[in-house]
Amino acid sequence: MKITSIRVNTSVVPESTQVYKLRFANFIPRYRLTNALLSCWDSRWSLTFWSDILTMYLRKKILPLCAAATSLIFVTLLRYLITQDLSHGFFSDLSKYQGPRGEGFNQGPLGLGDVARGLSSNFRPGSPKPPISNYSRVMVVPHIKEEDIKWMADELPDMNISVYFADDPSAYLHPPRNKGHEVMVYLTYIIDHYDSLPDIVLFMHAHRWTHHNNEFLGHDAVEMIRRLNNAHVVRNGYMNMRCHWGPGCPEWLHPVSKQELLGKQEEKVLSKCWSELFPLEPMPTFLAQPCCAQFALSKERLLAIPLGRYVFYRDWILRTPLSDYISGRIWEYSWQFVFTGQNVYCPAEHTCYCDGFGICFGGKARYKDFLELRYTKQGFESELEDWRDKKRIFEEAARSDNVTGLPASDRGRHTFLNEQIEALNKEMAVRKQNAMERGDNPKYRAEECGRRWKKGDGFWSLIRNSSHK
Repeated sequence: MKITSIRVNTSVVPESTQVYKLRFANFIPRYRLTNALLSCWDSRWSLTFWSDILTMYLRKKILPLCAAATSLIFVTLLRYLITQDLSHGFFSDLSKYQGPRGEGFNQGPLGLGDVARGLSSNFRPGSPKPPISNYSRVMVVPHIKEEDIKWMADELPDMNISVYFADDPSAYLHPPRNKGHEVMVYLTYIIDHYDSLPDIVLFMHAHRWTHHNNEFLGHDAVEMIRRLNNAHVVRNGYMNMRCHWGPGCPEWLHPVSKQELLGKQEEKVLSKCWSELFPLEPMPTFLAQPCCAQFALSKERLLAIPLGRYVFYRDWILRTPLSDYISGRIWEYSWQFVFTGQNVYCPAEHTCYCDGFGICFGGKARYKDFLELRYTKQGFESELEDWRDKKRIFEEAARSDNVTGLPASDRGRHTFLNEQIEALNKEMAVRKQNAMERGDNPKYRAEECGRRWKKGDGFWSLIRNSSHK
């Protein structure tokens, strides 16, 4: 090997030392010894020389290996703590949380494992009871004083309903604080009844008719509750009560987005608090499920998550500086992640209606045909509304400017539009009735949803059998 640029001061260093230095530099060129190191070395046994060599070797080889080994040990220890739940006392003691009548939980302190574990919990799809069996069901409802909830007692007299008065601390059932919209009430019910949950829990809003209820059930919460298929909830564990995708699917919140949208104020904030809520889960690219925080859960699905984890979530709502609105909106598209481990939960609309509510149109294509009828009807209704506005304008102008009224071409338009709307209403009513009858057949329902059917897999509805509660 040829050395091109090494200078040796022969007047200072002995000849024997010069020769050795040249040979040694020739032997270990990979360490890139500097001229300064060579010039200050005056003996082959110099401790300084060997110390420098060892230091360079440690920096390049040993230290990276030590860092990797330390990281591996830390991750292994953390997973062990999560698995064995040996980190009791990291957060808080469950004994201070009171049940609905003041009884406390004697289940020990909340550990790190309780918070981190859950998305990979031991829940497996459940097995429905035989058709003749009963299901215990409770509907949990957040309520404020100005809302009218008399419809629940009038229309659902056999339903067990837990109404939490969010804005009345003196009420028998109330959350610790009126914050986070329905989230605080939902979590409070789970915490208070963790040891005495019914087979199925419905988490619903206080209003009966609203745009985010299912359109093909008249936007009526009563019809949704009556027709809810308990077996479907048990099989899946978690069921969003809204079948229609919009808004919410197929993509909705993008935590990594840098844009701040007025209609999604929670989007940018979510990226900052994700690690607080789910410390061991990577932040997904987006979250999606049908709006609007109304869903049903099986007892098995609820119990698959430790009680401490629900307490941790509620504590986060209580302590976060985020507003009532933003903290609640974050959870609207996080429930599916908590209970299914999936950032996207968008079941096909026709299977949701079919297996969830017993309305089976006969497959995706026929469901799409039904949607087309609805779109056509909505077009006629919009045109009819425009015609009425136009007529009113002409009538007002006629009283002041002697205008004769609507043009001749528009005078009979409303009759045509009303006829079309009435015809479409009749057609849709027939198809919907056929879909309900088809949905009462468990075999048809299984075929439409792509599920294997076996004899005895029945469907019931409160409309037909009120004994199933």
